[in-house]
Amino acid sequence: MSYTEADLPMDVGHGEMITLGDGTTVRFESNGEAKNIMVNDGFEPACTLFPGCEYTVETSGGNYHVSCEFGDCMHIKKL
Repeated sequence: MSYTEADLPMDVGHGEMITLGDGTTVRFESNGEAKNIMVNDGFEPACTLFPGCEYTVETSGGNYHVSCEFGDCMHIKKL
């Protein structure tokens, strides 16, 4: 399933992605308790988040706060 910036703030589940206003895509892959946050089509994670940690995705359309907990999802919202 794919979502757009209009759906923010939201929880993105495993196997889903969100496309931000400038076309940047964000998804995650589970890595044990951690989440590898993937930006665009790359296979290298932009960062690895452990539960309770956060990351800011910076795009030409703005900044987005990404965080994760123990569940199988990442939280994303526009700053």
